[in-house]
This record gives sequence, C-alpha cells and structure tokens, in this order.
Amino acid sequence: MQKGCRFGVHRVVEPKGTLPQAAIKIDNTPEIYSNELLIDVKTLNIDSASFTQIKKACNHDQDKMKKMILDIVRNRGKMQNPVTGSGGMLIGTVKEIGPDFNDSNLKVGDKIATLVSLSLTPLLIKEIKEIKVFNDQVDVLATAILFESGIYSILPDDLPETLALAALDVAGAPAQVNKLVKQNDTVVIVGAAGKSGILCTYQAMKNAGPKGNVIAVVINEEQKTLLESLNLATTIVIADATKPTEVYEKIVDVTNGELSDVTINVVNVENTEMSCILSTKDTGTVYFFSMATSFTKAALGAEGVGSDVNMIIGNGYTRHHADLTLNLIRESKPIRQLLEKLYV
Repeated sequence: MQKGCRFGVHRVVEPKGTLPQAAIKIDNTPEIYSNELLIDVKTLNIDSASFTQIKKACNHDQDKMKKMILDIVRNRGKMQNPVTGSGGMLIGTVKEIGPDFNDSNLKVGDKIATLVSLSLTPLLIKEIKEIKVFNDQVDVLATAILFESGIYSILPDDLPETLALAALDVAGAPAQVNKLVKQNDTVVIVGAAGKSGILCTYQAMKNAGPKGNVIAVVINEEQKTLLESLNLATTIVIADATKPTEVYEKIVDVTNGELSDVTINVVNVENTEMSCILSTKDTGTVYFFSMATSFTKAALGAEGVGSDVNMIIGNGYTRHHADLTLNLIRESKPIRQLLEKLYV
C-alpha cells in the first residue's frame, strides 16, 4: 500500500502542487493510501453560507439542490461551493484504517465527525437520500477520505448524532470566543440568533461575567424573542448587518459611545464586514467566523474609515474546541432543547 503526503497533496488533480483546499479538483477514489482513513458517510453538514447560496440559486427546489450538490462533488471531488469557497463537515463510520494512519485509539466501526472542511475532503456521493432545507444537513450514501493531518472527533454517546454534527460544525467559533473575551468586556455578536451565534453568545456571557455587556445583533423581532427565551445577551439590538451605519448608530447608543472590546461575526450573508469594524473600538478585536467574509472588504474598509482594530480570520480549529462546544450543549438545557428541535 502506497503512502501519501500527510496533507493530502497526492490527491490533488489540478492544479498540481496545491493543497487540497485550494485545488480545483481532487481525487475522490475510495481506495486509501497507507496513511489515510476511509469513512462511510451518513450526513453532510454543509457550511451555512454555502447552503444559503445553494438554496437561493435553486429557489429552494430540493431536486435542483440535489443536482447542484452532486454536480459540485462530481466536478471537484469534494463538496466545495465554487461561489462561497466553503464546505462544511460530515459524520460517518470508519470503514478502513491505513496502517500508517497514526492513531491507535481509532478502530473500524467507530462513529466519527470530521473536524476539517468538506472543501478539502475527498468525497464520493452515490446517492442523496434527503436534503433538510431548514438545518443545512444532507443525508447521503457516500464515502470520504481523511488525511493523516486531518482531525476528527469520536461521536459522544450522550448526544444524538445529528445534534453533535451541527454543534461540531461550528465548534471553532465559541472556542475562539473563549480565548478572546475577558471579564467585564463589552462584546457584540453579529448574527447572534443562528446556531453559531447562540453558542458564541452563551460563551461570551460566561466569559464577560455579570459586569460585562454582551450585545446581540439580530435581524428581526422573531430572533429577538428567541434569544430572550434562551436568556441570552445583556442587550439585544435589531438591525440589518449589511447596513453598517445603522448598526454603528445602535451600538453607539447602547454602549454610550464606547463601542465594543470584541466583535464576533457569525452571519451567513455577504457585506457585513463594516458593521463589525465600526462597532469596535480602536485596538479592539473583530473575529470573522463567517465564511461570507471578504478579506479585501474588511482590510480596505477598515483603512477607509481610519479604524485601528485587530481583525482575526475565523480559524475553524483551536485546541479542545470540540469538547468545549459539546459541553456548552450539555450545560445549557434550553440551547440543547432548541438545537434538538432543529437537528434531531
């Protein structure tokens, strides 16, 4: 059995020499190299920005969505939306372990969630069984490959699989919030009523403490009511994140002009960069977890308004992020009940 590059470069079809995430096409043949893992895939959790784009492009028609997803995977060998560039993650069962795949704790038959993006994961879909339009998940008959450098989590016994998948898909966000938010901070969460937004808001409330100020920015009254029912956030602001001055004026009002120490962007639509930058004080931090973020718009936009903020690109991985996020769901009964309604 031949050994491949630990980063998966041996799977790249074009352009040669690139890493799998940046590649236009990769080899999804379900025959493993000695340092790879073969997975029987059960469910894909497609990145929110990608799934939203697919729904809009197909006018919510499930047959058209199935065809679009199958075409993407057929053309690219992976589930990487060519518009958003993003992927998602999957759950499945370990089918085969290469002898050089360095993990003695894993065995055939284990149920796992991959913690690397579908935008770099070799994927071969035989059939799409069901598209769950309202929660970004797709049940499939498929196989996938995990490279030696790939990370994963064995699915916990105490949480439903699809709930764990939904949480692990955004595990990097609340874990990064845990690193960034300090006691007494003023924090703005843009897109606070979404899956990642709810988890980030909960973590921010924990870190900022009773003297902190966690401001949730949502798009409508329905989302505000949802957050109120979960007892999340110190203040809830209704505003359109694609309209930066509208958001800025409301954040100025609720912070008495002081703005935020940390702003977290977890929306799934474009053109929200400047709302976050304007909401943040000089030398404060903006964390862009959203895959709809444009680096160009953020960098040049901040320069254009004379904002000296620290901007962090949303890395979906940080140490122990899976355990932290699953524990948030275990801690908060209301959040668990909400996510179970959506994903189980």
